[in-house]
Amino acid sequence: MTETRAAVLVESGRPAPYAESRPLEIAGLRLDPPGPGELLVRIGAAGLCHSDLSVINGSRPRPLPMALGHEAAGEVVETGPGTEFAPGDHIVLAFVPACGHCERCVGGRPALCGPGAQANGAGTLLGGGKRFVAADGTRPNHHLGVSAFSEYTVVSSRSAVKIDPDLPFDIAALFGCAVLTGAGAALYSAAVAPGDTVAVFGLGGVGLSAVLAAKAAGAATVYAVDLVQDKLDLAASLGAHPVPGGPDATDAIRDLTSGGAEKVIDTTGVVPVLEQAYAATRSGGTTVTVGLPAPGAPLTLPALSLVAEEKTLRGSYLGSCVPRRDVPRFIAMYRNGNLPVDALLTGSLPLDDINTGFDRLHTAEAVRQVITF
Repeated sequence: MTETRAAVLVESGRPAPYAESRPLEIAGLRLDPPGPGELLVRIGAAGLCHSDLSVINGSRPRPLPMALGHEAAGEVVETGPGTEFAPGDHIVLAFVPACGHCERCVGGRPALCGPGAQANGAGTLLGGGKRFVAADGTRPNHHLGVSAFSEYTVVSSRSAVKIDPDLPFDIAALFGCAVLTGAGAALYSAAVAPGDTVAVFGLGGVGLSAVLAAKAAGAATVYAVDLVQDKLDLAASLGAHPVPGGPDATDAIRDLTSGGAEKVIDTTGVVPVLEQAYAATRSGGTTVTVGLPAPGAPLTLPALSLVAEEKTLRGSYLGSCVPRRDVPRFIAMYRNGNLPVDALLTGSLPLDDINTGFDRLHTAEAVRQVITF
């Protein structure tokens, strides 16, 4: 067995500040060896994402206790039988372990893999097992097949994408969630085309990745909406037109675009903001949402507009990406300067400070922080 230290969520819903309530406990765990089709991975860097925060605050229920974290890059240490990877390989981890055989996978939509979704909901790896072992013999759950806030983890090889070893882990980690989700939403779900006007609501790592990808796709103007001035300033430095968030944001977009943007992307997971984003979409346009609201949260829209204005509203999970195709594609765009995602990094911190890091995320002080090991 492999010894590791991991951030384990034992109870969701503890109040902020998390540095005081400490929802994540740093625990010494053991890891069983990787089974068939699995990899033992030394994590190099892991990003703090709102999807993690939504598990911590209880808006996304998950089986507990859980070794948290889903956006990461690392190095393969050991392989189980039946994988195409080898020790020493550098990899990015995707948070949907696509089986490759179900109807959705075969149809080119691995983000919607049925067995992968079932395993993620159950807190297991794709094969159904759990590899973490606590001191009392219990087995903490896996988070989205990754559990990246750990020095070592075991994952399905279907969660892994091989990358060149010269890419720094702190940059590489961003491609596992922020870039796949945001850039994919712009390039695939919204299909931003040259000359389009685009608006992005929410300027975290995902939203700013969407901004960068929309610019790379040739959008005429990208309007970036957020409540936080520092994020608006960052978006402006990346070539976007900043628009202050709040109740007047929709009218501002409509005024600036003579009726609304052609492609609007909501990354907030806040239903009233999604309603704003839809209202900021012009007739014939497309609204894409990638945020994760609380289960059961209702959405109210003027139904007639779907027909009379030929509007489209669609969801986007994992950016509608195929990770083994798109992680290399997006890394190539980063290397040639078209997707400068390194600008999204707002700091690194050790595992022991992870609760403080989530305080910064909760208060919108940070775009993308990474835990480095």
